[in-house]
Amino acid sequence: MAYPMDVLTDDEVVVVHKHPHIKALIGPGLVLLVATALGAWGLLWSTGDSVSDTTATVVGIGIGVVWLAALVWFVVRFVSWRTTHFVITDRRVMFRQGIITRSGIDIPVLRINSVQFRHGLVDRILRTGTLIVESASDDPLEFDDIPRVEKVHALLYARLDDRLDDDEPTPR
Repeated sequence: MAYPMDVLTDDEVVVVHKHPHIKALIGPGLVLLVATALGAWGLLWSTGDSVSDTTATVVGIGIGVVWLAALVWFVVRFVSWRTTHFVITDRRVMFRQGIITRSGIDIPVLRINSVQFRHGLVDRILRTGTLIVESASDDPLEFDDIPRVEKVHALLYARLDDRLDDDEPTPR
């Protein structure tokens, strides 16, 4: 949890710090795996006796280009996944994303009107989903692929409820 520590205010406590669900890497990972398997098969085929040297060279270059493209796509998606942070503290909700150009949003807990979550069958199986946060002045913000979205929803609602309880005057 090293990332959010440098942006916290005094006495602010991190409650949840998550990256998007690992399912974001399944597609690029499978493409890289298939490209590797097909590339290995293609190189074995191209070294056969019935294949000319020119054909073997063209096949080798083509396989190398395709495999390198699959590797670059996987690495970019992995770095993007690693540099995306969803953080809930006792005071705010923070979302940061980006590799070269970073963007982010902070929502004070006291400005949150409602918290919802949504997930379909596949998301339920993978225990992930979309968290929807509606604040006082903006359209609802949707945070996709939040791991254990129901638990995060409950924690955020509890934080909201705690902050509202702290602001109510005590009865005399």
